[in-house]
Amino acid sequence: MIAIVDSGSTKSDWVILDEFKNVFLKTETIGFNPNFISRELIVPEIEKNTSLNTVKNSITKIYFYGSGCGVKQNCDTIEHEVGRVFTNAKITVKEDLAAAAYAAYNGKPAIVCIMGTGSNSCYFDGENLKIKLPSLGILIGDEGSGSAIGKQLVRRFFMQKLPQDLHEEFENTYHLTIDEALKNMYHSTRPNAFLADFNKFVVERKDHPYFIQMVSEEMKNFFEYQVIPYEESKESEINFIGSIAYYYENILRSVASELHLNVGHVVQKPIESLVNYHIKYIL
Repeated sequence: MIAIVDSGSTKSDWVILDEFKNVFLKTETIGFNPNFISRELIVPEIEKNTSLNTVKNSITKIYFYGSGCGVKQNCDTIEHEVGRVFTNAKITVKEDLAAAAYAAYNGKPAIVCIMGTGSNSCYFDGENLKIKLPSLGILIGDEGSGSAIGKQLVRRFFMQKLPQDLHEEFENTYHLTIDEALKNMYHSTRPNAFLADFNKFVVERKDHPYFIQMVSEEMKNFFEYQVIPYEESKESEINFIGSIAYYYENILRSVASELHLNVGHVVQKPIESLVNYHIKYIL
């Protein structure tokens, strides 16, 4: 059996293929971004999944694509810890941008962007992945991401910048105290996921003029920092993978149009396209 894994900072999608390349199992675990999760938690979190435990000894190959796996040390961490569960498997670990590029590939070169809990971009010509810009993470990067939008919302709430109606709705929805917010942002293992969770509040009110403006600013930041520096952005289609791009697709396309950029397709979850790519080109 073969496992294909798309792991973000919040959750991981797993697809298990049988010896005939048919889908045998689909399941989820939490995300395994080594920049946020302690390596000691990886094995216990995988073993919580009873479906994976049932087939773990039958899996001989694992293709793991993960957020935070653009650094060799993090790739080694994932390979070692996942290998402790799937002891019969050969494990290949690549960064999530590779998964996005494969999933978004439709036969022609394109800029491929991830816009989920975090954000990133690359250029894929069908064979080679060009990453011109680094992923700087939640503190000084991740423009346009779920954590960036959540950070703006929480910041504006506590600094009393939200319109009165939104301020009251946020207060009544979350009852969030400054102590609780600071604890989750500075003393928890997954501050990016904590902030990204607040997107539910924004998505439910995404037609509010204030949020249209706030999200538009984040999308402009994303294009400025993670797309326009690619010379290919002037001519190439720009494809997006991730829930944030999916939920705010209308705003994303509007901002791109203002910047004379061409957004192609937007995919919420890349796992099915990623599996199809493997069946066609890799397996």
